[in-house]
Amino acid sequence: MKKNVLQTVAILFASASVAVLSSCGGEAQQMQQSAPEIATVTTTLSTADLAKTYPATVKGKADVEVRPLVSGFITKVHVDEGQVVSKGQVLFTLDQVQYQAAVDQAEASVNVAQTAVETAQLTANTKQQLYAKNIISEYENQLAQNSLAQAKAQLAQAQAGLVNAKKNLSYTVVTSPSTGVVGKIPNREGALASPSMAQALTTVSDNGDVYAYFSLTEKDILEMTEGGKSLAQAIKEMPEVQLQLSDGTIYENTGKVATISGIIDASTGAASVRALFKNNKGLLRSGSTGKIIVPMQLDSVVIIPQKATFELQDRKFVYVVGDSCKVASRPITIYPLNDGQNYVVTSGLEAGLQVVVEGVGTVVKDGLVIAPVDAAAKAQQAQQQ
Repeated sequence: MKKNVLQTVAILFASASVAVLSSCGGEAQQMQQSAPEIATVTTTLSTADLAKTYPATVKGKADVEVRPLVSGFITKVHVDEGQVVSKGQVLFTLDQVQYQAAVDQAEASVNVAQTAVETAQLTANTKQQLYAKNIISEYENQLAQNSLAQAKAQLAQAQAGLVNAKKNLSYTVVTSPSTGVVGKIPNREGALASPSMAQALTTVSDNGDVYAYFSLTEKDILEMTEGGKSLAQAIKEMPEVQLQLSDGTIYENTGKVATISGIIDASTGAASVRALFKNNKGLLRSGSTGKIIVPMQLDSVVIIPQKATFELQDRKFVYVVGDSCKVASRPITIYPLNDGQNYVVTSGLEAGLQVVVEGVGTVVKDGLVIAPVDAAAKAQQAQQQ
């Protein structure tokens, strides 16, 4: 009974061996028995998820330079660098003495002009009554009316001067033009500030939302608008982008490309692009740097491990298992982007081929007969052992 069981097992093992050998062609069965076992993968059509990266600079949604509208010495700085301020909050106070004196003088001028108008009005009323009784001439009456009109004009001029003086006085209190974060403050108490100064008093950055600026090449833009798409439509269809910070971490909020400049810089061959990111935690600051990651997807492509390729005269090659389990090199073209481990093949391979992924460039050569082994199965078997 035991002898029969052993015979049956031997027959089954021999049948399985013949089936494996016959898959590479019966004429090479003798060579196959001594051929090395080499890991291979079978090509299939799949989807490749890739990403393009671009250097980026972060700027606040609104970086507003704060400059004085009048000249004067700074008497008080109300905020500090990096402080969060709201719109209308007082930032600086300038010396108000001369501007307050100008207001007082303008008010006095208004009072004088107002008194002159009242006097001229009385005179004009009296002259009008006398003229109505034919006591005075029309000429004398007209002179009184003209004097009244002149007094009123001088009053209006004095009132305009008062408004201007009060406005200049208000300019001595410099307020924040928007909600944001205070930047560098180069001038402190005692420094002279003026509208013509080279440096601003400070910069207020609205960091509630921030813009990440990066550049797309002319080739990138042509690829986006391929097929007759408008640039506006291409921007709308762009996926959400990620921001990699300077320490290598990925910012938690994704962004959306908002605009692409309509002009390509002749010196760089690129167009400026702006992506908008929410900055609700205030992590991003104006002036920060990083990288924009633009995801992209390629459908129905062949993907192979990078270790399956070798290079010859600036061309990529792979070894494909053919009839009789004999390998032959084949040139391929790959997509410019990769994930560091795999290549996306754009031409040279189709689905259903066996590609060698072991010993490329060392053991495997053109014309070598191998015993193909599934790479995943071989790796699992090695792990178990």
